[in-house]
Amino acid sequence: MKPIALPQGIVKNPSLHQWLTFERSGVITLHSGKVELGQGVEIALQQIACDALGIDPDQLQFQGGNTLQGPDEGHTAGSQSIDQGGHAVQAACLFARQIFIQTAAHELGVSPEVLELERGIFSTNGSDKTCNYWSLLPLVNLMQPVGPSMQMPSRKWVGQSLSRPDLVQKLSGTGFIHDFTLPGMLHARMIRGPLGDSVIDFVDVPAIASLTGVQHVVHSRDFLAVVGADEAQLVLATEKARTFVQFGLKKPLAMASDTEALLLSLAGESSTVHQQGERRDVGLLHEARYSRPYIAHASIGPSCALAQWAHGQMKVWSHTQGVFPLRADLAKAFQWSLDAVQVIHLHGSGCYGHNGADDVAFDAAFVSFKLGVPIRMQWSREDEMTASPLGAPSLVNIRAGVDSVGRIAEWNLSVWSHSHLSRPGGADVNLLGAWQVDGGSEKPVPTDLPLPAGGGHRNAVALYDFAHQQVDYFFIPDATLRTSALRSLGSYVNLFAIESFMDEMAEKLSVDALDFRLQHLSDPRAVAVLEKLADICGWRQQGESDGLHGLGLGFGRYKNVAGYCAVAALIRVEEKITVEKIWAVVDVGLVVNPDGLINQIEGGIIQSLSWTLKEQVSWDEGGITSRTWDEYPIIAFSEIPEVEVHVIDRPECPSLGSGEVAAGPVPAAVANALYRAIGVRVRHLPLTPERLTQFILNS
Repeated sequence: MKPIALPQGIVKNPSLHQWLTFERSGVITLHSGKVELGQGVEIALQQIACDALGIDPDQLQFQGGNTLQGPDEGHTAGSQSIDQGGHAVQAACLFARQIFIQTAAHELGVSPEVLELERGIFSTNGSDKTCNYWSLLPLVNLMQPVGPSMQMPSRKWVGQSLSRPDLVQKLSGTGFIHDFTLPGMLHARMIRGPLGDSVIDFVDVPAIASLTGVQHVVHSRDFLAVVGADEAQLVLATEKARTFVQFGLKKPLAMASDTEALLLSLAGESSTVHQQGERRDVGLLHEARYSRPYIAHASIGPSCALAQWAHGQMKVWSHTQGVFPLRADLAKAFQWSLDAVQVIHLHGSGCYGHNGADDVAFDAAFVSFKLGVPIRMQWSREDEMTASPLGAPSLVNIRAGVDSVGRIAEWNLSVWSHSHLSRPGGADVNLLGAWQVDGGSEKPVPTDLPLPAGGGHRNAVALYDFAHQQVDYFFIPDATLRTSALRSLGSYVNLFAIESFMDEMAEKLSVDALDFRLQHLSDPRAVAVLEKLADICGWRQQGESDGLHGLGLGFGRYKNVAGYCAVAALIRVEEKITVEKIWAVVDVGLVVNPDGLINQIEGGIIQSLSWTLKEQVSWDEGGITSRTWDEYPIIAFSEIPEVEVHVIDRPECPSLGSGEVAAGPVPAAVANALYRAIGVRVRHLPLTPERLTQFILNS
């Protein structure tokens, strides 16, 4: 019999004690490399563990993201916490159950097959003798490697909408890293220019040091921080301190009228990343271009970190998505051993990818190292909007033709973009402050993720059945502004382009947009989500447009391997686009926590709507100009439409990633609805009132 392959998380972290510990009687601690970012992963992983161990949630506590104790699972990213992290947790817990069952059977003098397990207690029918995990612990070796184990016996907790344990504190105002304190800590603020990697041309350190509220000034080349005991006084002093600093740029910023012109003006590296099928002679050729601008993470709570340097050890508290990669970069930046750094995850307010969480951790650590006291470093809103990495702009060109029966036979997609992945954890140091200090690290040469996951070309390969499909990627390493991972990476714009183009092709062929998609789909799960969507939104019953309202749809399978999502948007068009209702149908296989899944889809829809209707980073010769909510508006509560999410649960199928599945279908649904409403095809995001007016006038 072929041995069962262990999950990669287990292969990388093979010892059982890395996953489970028994610090106190009646409670098991589950350790995970995946962290809670507001996506509900903490309760979902606990549900998986409880079923595998045969215990109840009140008997399990979760610890995610601690480099001192727990598995290294890289980053919590890519919608992989359940399909990969959950798979590893299940494997470790089932193996633990198996070895404890063997021990319990020996202690009770029975066959393992007759044992029953409830709330961690092992028993048999017809006998009063019992034992439990905690009483058997001295007889079990937790240091052994996790091996192949039993199948999941049954599901008691998976599939239920258990409440998230983190919400009580978060809703009461004490659940975030911003609320965390250390004894004797001082507050710190960074002073940076209008661009994260601005250089300091001149600084009057004595003048800054004399300001009320400033106890210390930490200055090293282009790194400048002020430190004080009173946070309110320090905030006021920081604004005054800026008047004593002159900033410059390392190089002039590229300027262009729009995203298309900007990207086409920059040098890129061209490669064919996907080619399938034979080229054919086709008719009815159509070609179109789509784009998205630079987008900010725009986290509601600006980045924050705490650090304490003591006795040759640096301890850092961070809302990073990867405690082990951050530890590795901090160790390299300070030229320490890994053992000298501990990183502990605390919950942050808004994440969505590689925001400023890792950078502010270095800032806090550097100041603490210089002063030898605990430091709480809090970025300002301006820091967050100018120093945090941005989501990269992208340009997508699609050219396609159909055969004699109206099916797409030739499909060519080209995408231009920068790096979508400059996280810590690689060969070089990816921390802003580490590039700015004297003797610091060199900024790495940008790279991007290859397919099948992909960065700028994530989801650039269409899921549809085309006779010939080719995807070319023009990777532009030299970005005007600093870029890295933003929720869904290139999937957002690529699915926007593909799904908009499918509507355009259907229009040219006088075919219903839904039917046209179904004609090109052989994946039954893809067909199912689209047909379900058509039923719930009334697609087949819609009549002619009234010139005001429109109904559009978009579809995608995230990374072509994760969850399926189909979205329909009903909009009203007046001076601006008002989204009245969104329907979504998702298939992510086995659903661990239905309420948590729906929360994720709703959140993804709302954020994607904000990108689609409003968000765009702006800059001039001096740096980024969209530094506040006034210059960088996001969707308001009053603008959020009714959202209706339907889930196709497939308990017989593995769980698939869900966190980013809604991002790409949403802009396509809105843009397609816009065309149905007023007959105007807008291909460049965001769909602001100004852009809408421009396209109407030019159409």
